[in-house]
Parts: sequence; structure tokens; C-alpha cells
Amino acid sequence: MALTKFVFKPGIFREGTSYDSEGGWFDCNLIRFNFGRPEKIGGWRKEINTAFEGTGRHLHNWVLLDGTQELGLGTNEKYYIIQGGVYYDVTPIRRTTTAGLVTFSASNGSSTITVTDNSNGAVANDWVTFSGAVSLGGNITADVLNQEYQIASLIDTNTYTIIAKDTGGSTVVANASDTGNGGASVVGTYQINVGLNIYSTSTGWSVGTWGAGPFGSTTGLSFTNQLRLWSADNFGEDLIINPRNGGIFYWDATNGVSTRAVELQNISGANQVPTVGLQTLVSETDRHVIVFGADPLSGGVRTGTSDPMLIAFSDQENALEFEPLNTNTAGSLRASEGSIIVGARKSRQEILVWTDTALYSMQFIGPPYTFGLNLINKGTGLIGPNAAITAPNGVFWMGYDSFYVYNGAVQKVPCPVQDYIFGGMNVTQGFQFFAFTNNEFNEVGWFYCSEGSNNVDRYVTYNYVEQAWAYGQLSRTCWLDRNIVNYPRATGSNYLYEHEYGYNNDGSPMTNVYIESADFDIGDGEGFAFINRIVPDVRFLNNSNDGKVNIVLKTRNYPGDSLTTNSTNSMSSSTQQIDVRSRSRQAVLRIESDDDASGDGNNDTGWRLGATRIDLRADGRR
Repeated sequence: MALTKFVFKPGIFREGTSYDSEGGWFDCNLIRFNFGRPEKIGGWRKEINTAFEGTGRHLHNWVLLDGTQELGLGTNEKYYIIQGGVYYDVTPIRRTTTAGLVTFSASNGSSTITVTDNSNGAVANDWVTFSGAVSLGGNITADVLNQEYQIASLIDTNTYTIIAKDTGGSTVVANASDTGNGGASVVGTYQINVGLNIYSTSTGWSVGTWGAGPFGSTTGLSFTNQLRLWSADNFGEDLIINPRNGGIFYWDATNGVSTRAVELQNISGANQVPTVGLQTLVSETDRHVIVFGADPLSGGVRTGTSDPMLIAFSDQENALEFEPLNTNTAGSLRASEGSIIVGARKSRQEILVWTDTALYSMQFIGPPYTFGLNLINKGTGLIGPNAAITAPNGVFWMGYDSFYVYNGAVQKVPCPVQDYIFGGMNVTQGFQFFAFTNNEFNEVGWFYCSEGSNNVDRYVTYNYVEQAWAYGQLSRTCWLDRNIVNYPRATGSNYLYEHEYGYNNDGSPMTNVYIESADFDIGDGEGFAFINRIVPDVRFLNNSNDGKVNIVLKTRNYPGDSLTTNSTNSMSSSTQQIDVRSRSRQAVLRIESDDDASGDGNNDTGWRLGATRIDLRADGRR
């Protein structure tokens, strides 16, 4: 019998039916295309074995003048500087009380402590640190009180609760002697309000987390009841950070990781600095601090309310000077197409700015206007603030129903999985979606929320060299490609991961890895085909003497029939051929792995598929 070589086209093709996509791949998970062939994606491991607080939403790394590597991590609860494998909390402080304004009360047999601090401005899950307290008289000692706490619930605008703990984090229960109030020297230091994990599309009842406001309250969209996103950029070796729709903060590297970021407007010498912004970045060659969605000036004073289409920029080389004068280059611009600036990305010699309906190019043009803002395209809005990424051959982004690239002109990226991706996503959570690059493999991609999910749980990738698309299921909330470090980083489940490390899932098997072809047949499928053997061609990328995958053959007689698994056979590097026995009009080839098909505990095996040969001939039906 004659062997037929099957080399399927790289990429997943799902715009038609499986039968219509003959000659290509139709479905996959945790697969990429490399050198025109499908292979298992790289694995991951925890970079730091301790969890951080909140959901990671932004990663930014840079190198200090002394060569120290820094990594900034913004979550919905905090902002960290990671140095030497340690999380340092540099979250800005919004309020520090005078001594005696904060008091405590506890009930016998309860771990719940009620804190009274009039007009404290807190929301549920905020972080506050107490100092200067004395014992309540029993188990609630000074050491229990004088530490950082996360607010458990709000009672009203003046009172909230915390859960008492010792310095090791174990819960402490009050006894009958805990009748004091903490004394007259208590000071409460409040970090900036936390944000949400999901995007809210409306106002009123149920907006925000449970306990975010007093019982029965309704609330409009604000800094405290919206999805928390961050932007960050370097000003020299220092860091400027901006929680979306919040203040602009400055972390001075000279003061070290033991100090917190401070509000830019409160630094000595600051003049007319925006007090709120949607996104902040620093222009590359001319070094202006640019605030998108800044609050406008009124009588020389910032209003404190974001103008979602206003762009304000500082004087060159001066992050503190925003007053437009004839003697400096500070100023502002305003976009006109759309209703809000969704996001901005630096590109070669320009900054791309997306509103909800258009794309602009912002370029440095020098005095007297400093920057020019030119409309590039209408109808190519950005689905979320982080859904655009700069790659070696252009800037890619996800719109509301298509993918786009800009490299001097806007083009749609042909996508044979477009309907599958956009038809299966939760677009109401578009602000959670984010773009990423994996330049080692010539990939751009997007993580997104699947239909019915309020959390990021899927991704899609595009190999821009081979023009091949793939997708899969994986939960990550932000990503940073390798640059000054060896591995890409990503966050998920409150941990920081290194990706492209081996081929397993943090020391456990990477399960449900597969790629499945479209239907194939003999001729036009008029007759039946008989398959009696498969000669697989698989390269194991490491542990080559122990790697195993499953070769699965599925069949059906008509396009409308369900697929039936005809055979599943395990193969290793020593497998010469697989004997099968199948008759059908159409067949599907599937390669899958669970990292440990041999059951010997080895779970770090990668593989790449070559040219599979199938013994296929025309046959009658029995």
C-alpha cells in the first residue's frame, strides 16, 4: 500500500467548516507554529514563591544607573517594586491622620475589630497601617494593632471593620478584658483606594465589590469602583506611575525600595501638574511627561476631574512643570474624534493614541507647538487600554471586531480564526484584554475573557513572520516580554511566572495540549477510504529518549456527522509506525500530550510535528 505524506498548512483555519478547511489545522490548545510546524508552547514556573496582593495588571522593568534591575508590578490593590526576588510595597499614601482620630472597639469572643475614623474615605479591601496604639486590655495587644490591615467591610462613612491578627498573620480573638479604644496616639496611614478586578459597564445598585459602600447605596463610576489598570514609565532611573483615572505618582530610585511613590503635584517645585489621568508615559527622545485624559486648567488651577480627550505634557526634561509658557515646551492638545482616550503606545518617532473610535499619531514637532496630533484613521478603535502592542514590524492591536497593524498605514490583519475569537469573547470585559509579544518566536498575541467569563482565561497568537494563528486556554492577567531578563514574565493567580521555561506547568504536567487537523479524504470524498497504518514524524525537543505523544485518528462519513475516535496510540522517539484499521469518507488527525504519557513522572517534554505519512487508499464500505 502507498504512503501519503500529510503536511498541513501552518496556522489554524476556522472561518469555514472543518471539511472546508481541508489541508489545514482546525483546532488546538497550548500550541504554536514554528518553522511552519506545530509545536507545544514553552512551559512556566513561579519566579517568586510568595504571592502578591491583588490581581496583576501591569509589569514594567528597567535598570538603575548602578546596574540594579528593577521590576514594577501594579495590581488592583497595590504597586510593588520587585528587587532581588522580593516584593517591596511602594503604593502611594492618600491620607495620614493626626494622632487620636482613630479608635478601636472589640467584642469578647470575636476577631472583628470596629475602627472609627470620621470621613476616612476608605472602600472595602483598602489597606491601612496603624501606629501608636496601645493594648485594648486583653488579647488585642499593641503588637496586634500596630501593623498593616486590609479593611474587611464598611459600616458607614465613619466606621469599618478589620480582622485582628498577630504579627505572623494568625487570627486573634478578643476576650472580656479588651475594653479599651487604643489610646489617644493612634495614627492611621491609608494607601490609595483599591480598584476592582472586573470592568463595570453601568452605575447604580451592584456596581463595585460587596461592601464597597454603605448598605443600600448606589454609586457612579469612579476611581474606586472601576477596574484598576496602571501605566508606568521611566523618567531617568526614576518611575512615574498612574492608576487609570487616578493621580500621577513619582518613585525616586535614589531613596530606595523602602520608600513609597509620592504624588507628583506634591513634590517641591511642581507647577500645574495634572492631578488625574487615564494614562501617563514619557516621550523617548524629547523627554516630556505626557498625561492622557488629564484634568484641564481653570484659572491656572487643575480641576481635579479628567477630561477624557485632553492630552497635557510637561516642559522638556522637567516632570514638574506643566504651565504653558513662552519660555518652555509645556502645553496640551485635545483629540476630537471619539469620546475617550482608550490607550496610547510609543512607536518609532511617534506615539499612537487610540480613542474609542479613531487612531491618532502624536509627534514631536518642536516650538512653538511642541507636539502635533494627526488623525490617521476612523473606525479603528481600541477594545481596551492594554490591547495594543509594539512589535518589530509594526504596532498591533485588537479592535471591537478585527485585528489591526500600523506600520505607516493602518491595515486589517487577515485572521482565519476571527469569527471564532470575536464570537467567543466577553466584549464587556474588553478593558481586561491585553496584548503581548514573544519576540523569540515572532509572536504577538492577546489574552481575553471568553464568553460567559469575567476573568481572562484564553489567548490568541499571531506569528507575523509565518502569518500563522493559534489559540488556547490559559489564565494570565499581564505580560512582559524578555528584554533585560532571560524569560518573559506574566502574572496569574497572585503569582509572578517566568514563561518559556521548560515545557511543564510550574513543575506539574501541562495537560490538554493538542492540535487537530481539518477533515481530509480521497479525491472529493465520493468514496470511502481505508487507513491501516500511520507513520508519525515527531521531534521531541528535550528528554528525547523519554518523550511520548498520542496519535489520534477520528472519522466520519458526512460533514454533518459527529467525529468518532477510531484509535488512540501512544508513540515515542522509537516508534516506527502505528497500525490502525479505519474505513470512512473523512478523517481527522490529532496529536495530543499530557507531559507524562509514559507514567514515569517525567513531565517536561516538548515536541514538534513533522510530516506525517498515512497509508490511505480507496475502499468500499462494509
